[in-house]
Amino acid sequence: MLTTLIAFIAALAILIAVHEWGHYRVAVACGVKVLRFSIGFGPALARWRPRRQHPGQDTEFVIGAIPLGGYVKMLDEREAPVAAAERDRAFNTQPLHARALVVAAGPVANLVLAVLLYAAVGWIGVQEPRAVLATPVAGSLAAQAGLQGGELVRRGALAGDELQPLASFESLRWLLTRGALDAQDVVLEVSASAAGGRTHELVLPLATLRGRDPNPQLFRDIGIVAPLSRPLIGEVLPGGAAERAGLRQGDLVLRIDGQAIADGQQLRDRIRAAARDGASPVQSWEVERAGRRFTLELQPEAQQEQGRTIGRIGAMVGSAPEFVLVRSGPLDGLWSGVVRTWEVSALSLRLLGRMAMGEVSLRNLSGPIAIADYAGKSASLGLTYYLAFLAFISVSLGVLNLLPLPVLDGGHLMYYLWEAVTGRPVAGAWLERLQYVGVALLVAMMTIAMYNDVVNRLG
Repeated sequence: MLTTLIAFIAALAILIAVHEWGHYRVAVACGVKVLRFSIGFGPALARWRPRRQHPGQDTEFVIGAIPLGGYVKMLDEREAPVAAAERDRAFNTQPLHARALVVAAGPVANLVLAVLLYAAVGWIGVQEPRAVLATPVAGSLAAQAGLQGGELVRRGALAGDELQPLASFESLRWLLTRGALDAQDVVLEVSASAAGGRTHELVLPLATLRGRDPNPQLFRDIGIVAPLSRPLIGEVLPGGAAERAGLRQGDLVLRIDGQAIADGQQLRDRIRAAARDGASPVQSWEVERAGRRFTLELQPEAQQEQGRTIGRIGAMVGSAPEFVLVRSGPLDGLWSGVVRTWEVSALSLRLLGRMAMGEVSLRNLSGPIAIADYAGKSASLGLTYYLAFLAFISVSLGVLNLLPLPVLDGGHLMYYLWEAVTGRPVAGAWLERLQYVGVALLVAMMTIAMYNDVVNRLG
């Protein structure tokens, strides 16, 4: 819990500080006087004025008690009277292009941060599962395409693009995510086994998934859920079906009801499918333990998951997959950071657009509870995972703020676009009305996100 809290607060502080620094630095560069730079709202926990400031600046820096945002307060005639001697340094008197640059600088700073964070992950290197496939889900697109499990995926691309090397299973999963959300087929080049050998190409028709929500069931329909792992039993939970049947950690499952079990994914699928009709039959498991084979009887427990009845045994299933170190050189890492930031931004916009059109459920919106949970989990996994989490949230913050909604940076940019086209600013009465609309929309989005967090938390 403490790790989660620290990781969440640190993430907020970093992302907010970078966002507001973007506004601040460009405002200073454009000759605008900045009165206050605040990270957080509410009572000030700390405030100071640096002795050395940019020429003409006397900015007060503040850390607020509520770390859920920040702001940069500039000299502006619309907020308070401005002395005639300083009128040329007020924000509202600046040329249109300068005002637009100041407003856009915050989201752009978040996107630049994401590039650097993704690049840092590549430079440091991260251990990821090798792209060796588990047995595909029965009846899935992968199974229909001819995949059987054990294949090594070497290269892949969206249909029509040039095949690119896939360094790990995570790279493959990201490619499948893009294909599913874009409703584009994916082409894979695979070897028959992890040892390599002759390769062939196949097509996964992900275009048939158009309109589907990006949830775990989507990947089960694709059929590629996890990398190859041995069908070993991991930690056995007290009181579960596995313990009652006599299973122990380290047991190797050979057969269930006479059918050979090839890997951990196939074992998980057999367990899940056991309760498909609401009742779990007793299964005959052939198990190997310390070189000795024996048979035991096990009855999976029926449980609900996302409106479906599945079987569970109360134990971890499948061994750890084979891992590889994924690392990039200086230029390759930087370029991969640019590419990943662009891809995540584009997918985020498409997903938001599909939500607005009603094509994707609003249940995909996440709020601070989910973000805090992800922060804690990524921090517990190590530095590179936490940096990747920060990069993803930084992209999300940049994209969200560029949306053309009043009260957001993108809304102000829309005002400036209107001014550029018509030659006059948006009328004050309209600004006030649009602010109310923007606040209402933002509160609605936050309410839905919080509701989703609570519902998911409660299961």
